[in-house]
Amino acid sequence: MTRRLGVGVIGAGVISTQYLENLTRFPVLDVVFVADLLPERARAQAESFSIPSHGTVDELLADDRVDIVVNLTIPAAHVEVGLSAIAAGKHVWGEKPLALDRESGRALLDAAARAGVRIASAPDTFLGAGLQTARRLIDGGAIGRPLTAVTLFQTPGPESWHPSPEFLFAVGGGPLFDVGPYYLVALFQQFGPVARVAAAGSTAHERRTIGSGPKAGTTFPVEVPTHIGATLWFESGASAQSVFSFESHRRRAGFVEISGTEGTLVFPDPNDFDGDIEIWRAGADAPEIVRASGSTSTRGTGVAELAEAILAGRAERAAGDLAYHLVDVMVSLSEAAASGDVVSVASSFEPVPLLPDGWDPTRAS
Repeated sequence: MTRRLGVGVIGAGVISTQYLENLTRFPVLDVVFVADLLPERARAQAESFSIPSHGTVDELLADDRVDIVVNLTIPAAHVEVGLSAIAAGKHVWGEKPLALDRESGRALLDAAARAGVRIASAPDTFLGAGLQTARRLIDGGAIGRPLTAVTLFQTPGPESWHPSPEFLFAVGGGPLFDVGPYYLVALFQQFGPVARVAAAGSTAHERRTIGSGPKAGTTFPVEVPTHIGATLWFESGASAQSVFSFESHRRRAGFVEISGTEGTLVFPDPNDFDGDIEIWRAGADAPEIVRASGSTSTRGTGVAELAEAILAGRAERAAGDLAYHLVDVMVSLSEAAASGDVVSVASSFEPVPLLPDGWDPTRAS
């Protein structure tokens, strides 16, 4: 019988539904508690997914059944909640980003190390079939030696559909911190750590208007750049150009393309866990299409992988050093956009191995 680790979820907002749909079907996990600042939200999610307990954050942290805290709070609360969970002796899985600045991100990692607990973080999309298959192809020489990449995310912004989008335009939001992690971590998995960055940024509107839900028509301030054009140079010698924008009325998202000495590989959307891969070869009029193989579970896959790692006594793949490097790179891009300078990235991380063929978090090991 598979040993299970108890999970407590803090934050019963929009994203919690997709998490709970998955967490409650992974055999290595037992979801025992949902907490939220609004008790009625915690109760509703607990009842919807037949979770035995709901209540306050303090009640969750005092519950001995909880081994892993899944922190789904807004970005500005990630560090405070994470530190509280660590102080309670819990392992932590955090939604992205790990932190909003280098200092608090480092404080989280140091606190976890002192307490002897694990801290891991989204995005975990790189554990899905799409990005795992893309990496396996590149590692196998499908495009020769990978050299350069282009990524593109452009939309008008989420305020038209999100009922409470204010936090997505506050510090810790914007297209770089909200959507950029999926694209950047996809690049990290192929090229390794970033050495230095350059960037340009802009803000199209000082205020935006909520387009749906009970607050439709309400305006709110924009506190961060809503367009970032970035250049990244990696320790490996590779480079990438990326656009992260909430300013384009032409929607173009999910584009990651890596070119090598013998071909170009087009990834599936890095914000998804599945999708076909295209390989373009010299002189070809059409790409070779490769169907992804691997796990197609979605949000929360990394929590299951973390639990398996804890039980096996090995390192988790969506580890804290990877999450901290992501924060460091995004902060460096923000600094580069503000100053116009090339900014060096001091942090690094150890690349993680591919998942074993056939790995499926919905099957008991």
